[in-house]
Amino acid sequence: ASWLAGNAPTTVCSPNSRARSLTAEQTGWLKGCFDNYCANLLRWLTINVVSVLPLQDMNRIAQLLFMLDALLTDTALASQENIEATFCFCVVWAMGSALTVADDGTDYSKMFSEYFRSEFKTVKFPPRDTVFEYWLNPDTMQFDQWTKSPYFFSIDYDSKTPMSNVTVPTPETCSVTFWMSNLVDMRRAVMLCGPAGTGKTQMVKGLLSSQDPDTCISTPINFSFYTNSDVCYTNMNQPLEKKMGVTFGPPGERRLVYFLDDVNLPEVDAYGTQRAIELCRQQIEYEHCYDMTKLTRRNIINTQMMACMNPTAGSFLINPRLQRWFATFAIGLPGPVSLMTIYQTFLEGHLKNFEAALDDKFAMALIKGALALHASVASTFRKTAANFHYEFNIRHIANVFQGLLVAQPDQFPEPEKFVFLWIHESERVYGDRLVSLADLEKYNALAQAASKKAFPSVNLARFYGKEKAEPLVFCHFAENMSDKIYDMVPSVEHMSKTLTEALHEYNETNAAMDLVLFEDAMKHIARIVRIILNPMGHALLVGVGGSGKQSLTKLASFICVYSPYQIQISSTYSINDFKEDLKIMHTKAGVKEEGITFLITDSQITNERFLIFVNDLMASAEVPDLFAPDEVDTMANAQVSRCKAAGIVPDKKNLWAYFINEIKKNLHVVLAFSPVGDTFRNRAKKFPALVSCSVIDWFQPWPKQALFAVGQKFMNEVEIKLDSVRSAIERFLPYSFGVVQDLADKFLKIDRRYVYMTPKSYLELLKLYGGLLDKKRTAQDEGIERLSNGLTKLNETAKVVSKLQVDLAVMVEDAEKKKE
Repeated sequence: ASWLAGNAPTTVCSPNSRARSLTAEQTGWLKGCFDNYCANLLRWLTINVVSVLPLQDMNRIAQLLFMLDALLTDTALASQENIEATFCFCVVWAMGSALTVADDGTDYSKMFSEYFRSEFKTVKFPPRDTVFEYWLNPDTMQFDQWTKSPYFFSIDYDSKTPMSNVTVPTPETCSVTFWMSNLVDMRRAVMLCGPAGTGKTQMVKGLLSSQDPDTCISTPINFSFYTNSDVCYTNMNQPLEKKMGVTFGPPGERRLVYFLDDVNLPEVDAYGTQRAIELCRQQIEYEHCYDMTKLTRRNIINTQMMACMNPTAGSFLINPRLQRWFATFAIGLPGPVSLMTIYQTFLEGHLKNFEAALDDKFAMALIKGALALHASVASTFRKTAANFHYEFNIRHIANVFQGLLVAQPDQFPEPEKFVFLWIHESERVYGDRLVSLADLEKYNALAQAASKKAFPSVNLARFYGKEKAEPLVFCHFAENMSDKIYDMVPSVEHMSKTLTEALHEYNETNAAMDLVLFEDAMKHIARIVRIILNPMGHALLVGVGGSGKQSLTKLASFICVYSPYQIQISSTYSINDFKEDLKIMHTKAGVKEEGITFLITDSQITNERFLIFVNDLMASAEVPDLFAPDEVDTMANAQVSRCKAAGIVPDKKNLWAYFINEIKKNLHVVLAFSPVGDTFRNRAKKFPALVSCSVIDWFQPWPKQALFAVGQKFMNEVEIKLDSVRSAIERFLPYSFGVVQDLADKFLKIDRRYVYMTPKSYLELLKLYGGLLDKKRTAQDEGIERLSNGLTKLNETAKVVSKLQVDLAVMVEDAEKKKE
C-alpha cells in the first residue's frame, strides 16, 4: 500500500490496487489508525487466541492493507470518522477472519469481538451479536446486518433444480463472499480454511461461476496425497496458451484463477516440503516456473490463486512462505438460524405443489426435527481413530433434504408418510455409516425421540419393534422396476417378488448369479439404487468378504438400466491401462449417454495411484490430463447438437461443460472396500473424496434370518430323505456360526486378537459341509459296494467249495473202489 508512504498527496494505480489520491491529512489519519489499533490487536491475538492456521503478524497486516485498498473509496475518505469506521471494519476482518470455534468449544471469534468492543470505543458497532455480524454500508457509512447487504437475497427455489446448483445466502456466506469478491477483483490470493462439509468448495465455485467469462476464467486443481510438482505443473499449464517467446497466459486478455482444493494433502517428503506447494509458491511469488523437459523458464501472466484446505487432514498446515500470500478466512458450520434459512428455502419451495396439509408450518417442524436429530447424532457418535468417518457436518444434512426433494405430490398426500420419508432418509445418511449393531440401536433411539418431539401424533413403533417390525424402506422400484417412482415399499413380500423377477431377468442376459434375497440384501439393493440414480451419486460399500457387495451392485445397476464396468487386472495392468478404461467409460457416459456403474474393489487397486483419478472423478467429475487436446475436441464436438437443442451457445467452454454434466449424470462410482486392517483408513486419509463425495453403506453382519435363509437354500440342493433331519441341520448351521462368533468376540476381549467370522466364512462352512457330506457318502457307497462285492465273492467261493467237496467225495469213492 504505497499510498501510505510520505506526507505529500499520492496517486497510486497498480495491477493489484485501485487508483486513489490521498492528501497529507488523510494519510495522517490512516497512520493514526494503524498506531492506535494494530499493535494492541496483534499483541492480544498472540496471547489469547488460536487461529485456524498459524498466521504471521505481517500476514495479517498485509491482509488489512488489501482490504483497505478495496474499501477506501471517495466516500470513505471524506472525513476522519469515515476513514476510522472503514479502518475498523477492515481491521476486524483482517485480524479476526481466521478465528472460529475450537474443538474444545472455545469461541475465539466471540472473544475477539468482546475484546474489540471493550478496548476500542471510538467506532461503535451495534451491541447485539459479534462485530463480524455487521457490514459497513458504503453509502451511509453506518454498520448494518449482513442481511441488508447486496450480497444477501432471497431465492424462490424450484425443485427441478438440483440442490447442488443452488447456494442460499446466509449472513456467514455473505460476509466471506463480500471479501472474496473484492480481493479476487484485485487479484489477491484467498484461502478458505475449515473442516470437511462446511461448504468451502461450494462458496468458491459459486463465486467463480458468477465471474464474467469474458474477463475471468478458472480451473480447479484437486490435490491428493500423490499430487506432486509434475502433476501440478501439468494441471496449471493446461488452460494456458503461448503469448510470445517464453511468456504464457490464459486465452485473450482474460484473468485465470487457479482453484486449489485440499491444498495441504500432498505427501510431505523427507525434507519436510511438499513439491506441489513449492511450485505454487514459486508461481505466486515470481510469476514463472521452469519447464523440466526443456529446462527453460516459463513466464506465466494474468493468473491468481484461490485455495481451500481442511486443517484436520493431510499435513494440517502448509509452508508459511506460501501461506503468507493468502488472505485467510476460517469457515465453520453455519449457525441454527442460517441452517433454518437454507433448508426452509429448499423444503418450502419443494412443497408448494403438495397437499395443503404439507404447509409451511409442517416444513418448519420437519426442519427443526432434522436439525435436532443431526445435533444429537453429531454429539453421540464422535470421530475416533477407528471410526474416522464418524464426522457429521452440513453435507449430511443436505443429503437428508436431497432425499426429501425426490418426493412427488402423488405419492405423498398426507404429512405422516412424509415424516416416514424423513426418518428413512435420515437413517440412510446417518444409520448406514455406523459400524456396529449397538451404534445402530443408539441411532434408532435418537431418531424416534426426534420424531416424537417434532411430530407427537406420528407413531413409529411399528417400524422399530423388536419382533415382527415392519420395514421402513423407500425405493425406486416400490411398484415395479420400470416407473422409477420413489415410494414406500408396501411389504417385504412385495419387494421380494419384484427383486426375484429382476434377478431372473438379469440371469437370462448375464452370467447367472445364485443369490439369496433375504431382507437385508434387498434393503442394500434399495440403498444402492437410491444412491446411483442421483447425479454425482457415488457409493462406498464397506463390508467384509462375502457380504455380497459386488453381486448386489450388479443387480442394482440392472434395475437402474446401467451397465456395470470393472477393470480386468493382470500382471501387466498399469496406470495407462487404467486411464484407457476411464476413457472408455467417459465415452459411453458422456458421448453415448449410457448409464455406467464403475465397480471397483480394494483388491483391484494394485497401484494406489489409481485412486488419484477416482478421487478427481468423484470430487468434480473431471479428471485432469485424462484426454489429449485432440480427444478433448472430439468429446466436446459430440455435444454440439445437444447444446443447440438445449439453447446453449456451442462454444468450446460450454461444450466441455455439457460433457462434464453428462458424466455427472451417467457415470457413477461404486467402491467395494473391506474395513479389515488399516488400508481403508489410510486410503480415506490420502484421498478424502472417497468418503466425503460418496454415500456410505456399511454392511452389518448377517442376521440369523439371513444365515438361516442362505443355509436353507443350500440344504434344498442336498438330498436328505428325512425332513426332520434336514430341518435340524438348517437350524444348526446358523447356530454354529453364532457360537463361533461369540467365542471370537470373547477371544478379542481377553487376548485382544481378532478372529474374523464373515459371510464368506459361513459360505465356506456350507461348502465344506457339502463337500464332506459328498465325500462321506461316496466313501460309504464305496464301502457298501466293496462289502457287497466281498459277500458276493464269498458266496460264489462257498458254492465252488461245496461243488469241489461233492466232486472230491465222488473222486475219493472212485479211488477206493479201484483199490479194492
